[in-house]
Amino acid sequence: MFGELLLEIGTEEIPSGYLEQGLQELRQLAESYLRDKRIEMKEGLATFGTPRRLVLVGRAIADKQEDTVQEMTGPPKKTGFDEQGNPTKAAFGFAKKQGVSVDELQIIETPKGEYLYVKRTMPGRHTREILSEALPELIASIPWPKSMRWGYETFSFVRPIHWVLALYNREVIPFEVAGVKSGDKTRGHRFMAPQTMKIHNLQDYLEKMKESSVIIDQTEREGEVEKAAVEAAKTVSGIILKDPELLSTVANMVEFPSAVCGSFDEEFLNLPDPVLITPMKKHQRYFSICDQDGRLMPHFVAVNNTVARDESVVRKGHERVLRARLADADFFFKEDRKRPLEDRLEDLKTVIYQAQLGTSFAKVQRFTTLAEYLAEQIAPEKIHEVRLAARLCKCDLVTDMVMEFPSLQGVMGEIYARLDGHPEDVCRAISDHYLPSQADSNLPESLIGSIVGMADRMDTIVGFFAIGLEPTGTADPYALRRQTLAIIRMIRDKKITLSIPDFVSKAGSVLGETLTFDSGKVIDKVLYFIKDRLKNMLLSEGITHDFIDAVVATDFSFLHQVEKRIEAVQRFRGHSSVFEPLGTAFKRIANMVRGFERTHKVIPELFESKSEEVLWSTFQQVRDKAKREIDEENYFEALNEMATLAPVIDELFSHVMVMAEDRKIRENRLELLSQLQDVFLQVADLSKLSA
Repeated sequence: MFGELLLEIGTEEIPSGYLEQGLQELRQLAESYLRDKRIEMKEGLATFGTPRRLVLVGRAIADKQEDTVQEMTGPPKKTGFDEQGNPTKAAFGFAKKQGVSVDELQIIETPKGEYLYVKRTMPGRHTREILSEALPELIASIPWPKSMRWGYETFSFVRPIHWVLALYNREVIPFEVAGVKSGDKTRGHRFMAPQTMKIHNLQDYLEKMKESSVIIDQTEREGEVEKAAVEAAKTVSGIILKDPELLSTVANMVEFPSAVCGSFDEEFLNLPDPVLITPMKKHQRYFSICDQDGRLMPHFVAVNNTVARDESVVRKGHERVLRARLADADFFFKEDRKRPLEDRLEDLKTVIYQAQLGTSFAKVQRFTTLAEYLAEQIAPEKIHEVRLAARLCKCDLVTDMVMEFPSLQGVMGEIYARLDGHPEDVCRAISDHYLPSQADSNLPESLIGSIVGMADRMDTIVGFFAIGLEPTGTADPYALRRQTLAIIRMIRDKKITLSIPDFVSKAGSVLGETLTFDSGKVIDKVLYFIKDRLKNMLLSEGITHDFIDAVVATDFSFLHQVEKRIEAVQRFRGHSSVFEPLGTAFKRIANMVRGFERTHKVIPELFESKSEEVLWSTFQQVRDKAKREIDEENYFEALNEMATLAPVIDELFSHVMVMAEDRKIRENRLELLSQLQDVFLQVADLSKLSA
């Protein structure tokens, strides 16, 4: 039998930025718990939510746990029964402990002999009973960015809980959380339908929510917000500026949206667009309105949580608040323009970047040097533009506009630099260097922006590793994983030829001029960290572990070569008939030479077998041909050249004992195999590939 589960946690208004993640965590926790308790879910669980409620729904949840079969082994047969076959105290004790009679005991044959044994079926408990115990703990387990306590409660939650609706198959699931007892009651919209309602089942709940001006489905509510905003903008022949982030935020602030179109003084249109849009979006959650040509209009759309009795009063309230915000923005902009952007570089000396790593000015100095180094490697003709962009890119942090609206960092720098008359590619790089802002968001369009962004991030990564603030487990408070992935993505996107170890070493060297730390240890840690991030990225692209390990383990200095080598190894394994025997031989070689102290010289006079001479002769020819192909990055062709060694390697292993008793002969043979391995390792470690 299957039944419906309905859980609603009624709260004070939850911050819009918390809602989506909270609902996702609630669903995952509940599904995991039900699976662990062996309660079948035919359709899985779903979550819905508004600022005032978190809703968990299961449409087909088994009414009881699956039965389990327990098999228990007891004392040996000779201990459980006497010579006449009568049960002893040991048998009676075992039977009593297992809750069965002595007659139900069986004998099982084990490698150690015959033992007493019992097999029994344990009936599953009822789901409602289990949920009664589990739901308080599950609710308490939802992780929130910030939680709070209220009244005399020791329980903490994102916001105070006012009611809990909990039903399974029309019956209340009894429990108490935060001093609130569960029941079959809920409430409608706080202002439009605040009455308490009794709920019988899921269908009844959905119908009463609609009747009570509550849209519980976030996707549906988002659609209603957009529809209302679009209609409001039409009243002034405008179009709302598309902004999925703002749309989602606003939808999570209301239970029943209604929109009103307001206006502001046209003189504010003289400000740059971001200066207008940001106060509307970030502070007021208003939608900007454009005309048919994409130009901002002196209008906006505000979304309310109720249908206004007098729309003109609501409109005037929104206009009054926005007017003050835009007046502030206008003042900040005019004040900022009194000084050239570059003059603010010295102001960064008063801003602490990190206590041990110094001021923001010191950081700019470091990554400017690092950016110049990158420019010399990548685009020497742009070194002057790179240097200027690096010096300017953090100057807007001390402008009034960015201090008031932090999300405009980089954006205002670009605007002010352009107004100061700096080259366009430098201006663009100032905002570009912050990209990507998220793990999978847009990359910088300009090469200068990529160079400055890479330098800035590498200085951050090496700096935090140097002072011991590296990521641990899932904790990464300084987003070093994301910044590392950004560097990898930029190198790959722009097809930049750059040695990762040299880049890290340079960052360590620059930091070492002002900070004392174990440079070698830190550089090794950072390189391992970057390698790990690269592996994860390649895995997410569908490349299997063995290919990644085979290539990245040998060398990942140049990322474009890593991709080419992986492609070559994949192609080689798929098309070469010698892959399997060659891979087997390579694993054997790897095991033999592990720990061997190299001599780096093969002495042909020490050969005792024809197979050694043939392998040495063939290897020298193959090595030279393979090196030419590797130098040209023709890795598949290089592997094919190396594959010709397969039969002569087999011949050696068939006729020669590599680990000879004579030390000189043994070391000579191991050196031969080591040199052979060296050539293969320039492409991949074949010993890590599965057959």
